[in-house]
Amino acid sequence: MDFRLKVLRKKRGISQLKLAMDLNMNQNTISRYETMEREADYQTLIRFADYFGVSLDYLLGRTDEEK
Repeated sequence: MDFRLKVLRKKRGISQLKLAMDLNMNQNTISRYETMEREADYQTLIRFADYFGVSLDYLLGRTDEEK
């Protein structure tokens, strides 16, 4: 799976800390999602997709179309 969280975050110039604060999460958790040390649950994936304005399929690397 090609989880695109880090790519989306960097593309938009957002730090892990800002993303964590915006989503009321821990920065360490964001880091673990990005390195795939931890898998996000369904609700968290939806929060990421909504935050970046992309589809879940794009976030998960199943398509190259953001919407």
